[in-house]
Amino acid sequence: MRLRRLTLQNFRNIAMAELSFAGRQQFFVGPNGQGKTNLLEAVGFVTALRSFRTADTRLLLAQGQREAAIACDFEHEVQGATKLVIRLHGEGKEVACDGERVTRLADHLGRFPTVVFSSQDQQLIRGAPALRRRWLDLTLAGTDPVYLHGLQNYHRALAGRNQLLKRQAATAELAAFEQPLGAAAAALVAARRRGVAALAPHVAAGYAQISAGAETADITYAEDSAPGDGDAAAWHAHFARTRARDLQFRGTMSGPHRDDIDLRVGARAARDFGSEGQQRSLVLALRLAQVSHVRECTGIEPVLLADDVLGELDPTRRRRFWAALGEARQVLATGTELPDAELGAWDVFRVAGGGFAAEAGP
Repeated sequence: MRLRRLTLQNFRNIAMAELSFAGRQQFFVGPNGQGKTNLLEAVGFVTALRSFRTADTRLLLAQGQREAAIACDFEHEVQGATKLVIRLHGEGKEVACDGERVTRLADHLGRFPTVVFSSQDQQLIRGAPALRRRWLDLTLAGTDPVYLHGLQNYHRALAGRNQLLKRQAATAELAAFEQPLGAAAAALVAARRRGVAALAPHVAAGYAQISAGAETADITYAEDSAPGDGDAAAWHAHFARTRARDLQFRGTMSGPHRDDIDLRVGARAARDFGSEGQQRSLVLALRLAQVSHVRECTGIEPVLLADDVLGELDPTRRRRFWAALGEARQVLATGTELPDAELGAWDVFRVAGGGFAAEAGP
C-alpha cells in the first residue's frame, strides 16, 4: 500500500496541509514541536481509527475548532486507487471510503495498515504490562475482526462483574455474570496464545537482522492466572473461587486483563538484564514482527511511520534496521536533521509551525 496524497484540516497544530507523495520515502525535518509527529499521528489514525498518542479524540482537534479532517488517497494492493475521508468532532468520528460510509470498526480494521516506530517504544520493554498488552491487542485486532470481537466481549463481561463487585452484589447475581466472563476469558487467552506463537518467529528474525545474530530474542505469553485446563469451565470456577477476595477489593483482581508478555534476549529477561542496545534492538524487532504479521494476514504492505527513531540508533544498528525494512514499503520518517545519504533518496518536507514545504529534488 502507498499513500499518495494527504490532506489535513484543523488536526492539532496543522490548520491546513495538502501533501503529495511521489516516491517511496518521505522525510519531515524541523525542530521539535512544529507538527512532524502530528502528521504521522494523522496517518496512523487511519488504521484503527485511534491515535497512537492519546485515547481522547477531542485532543486531536485544533484549539478552538469543532471539527478536524483527514483525507488520504491510497494505491492499494487489494482495493486499487482508494480515497479515505475521516471527520473528527467532539462526539466522535465519521468515516467514508470511496464515498461510502463505514459504520463498524470491524469492517474497517485491516484495510489500511500502518506500523509506528516511535522513540517512546522503549516503554514496551521497560513499562507496565498494560503497554505490552495494548501492543499485542492492537496487533492482533488490526488483522482479525474475530479477535477484536472476543476482546470486546471479555471487557464488557469484566466491566459488568466489576460493577456488581463495587455495589457488593449477591452471590447468585455475581455467579450469573461469571459464566459469560469465564467463556470470554478462555477464548481471549487461547487467541492470545496463538497470536504470540505466530509473532515469535518474526520477532526472532527481526532481532537477528538488527543484531547480526549476536544473540537470540524471544517472546512468550505470560498469563496472570492459568486455571486448570484454561477452558471456560475452569475460568468460571476460578472467578467463583476468587469472588470473596474480589468483593473485598471491589474489582476483578486476576484474569486476562492482567496478563503480560515475556520478552527475552539471550534467554534472560530483557527488562532486567538487557543492555540499552539490546533493548532498542528488541523494540525494533517487535515492530518489524508487527509489519510481517500484517503482510502475512492481509496481503497488504503497511505504510511505516518512523517518528524520530533514526537519530537514536548508532550507525551500525541504523543501517541494519533500514535494511530490515525492505525496499518495497513506503516509509514516512521524522527527525530534527536529515538522514544519512546511505539510507536512500527521500522526498524532503521542511516543517515549521504546522506548515510543510516540499524541497525541490536534486
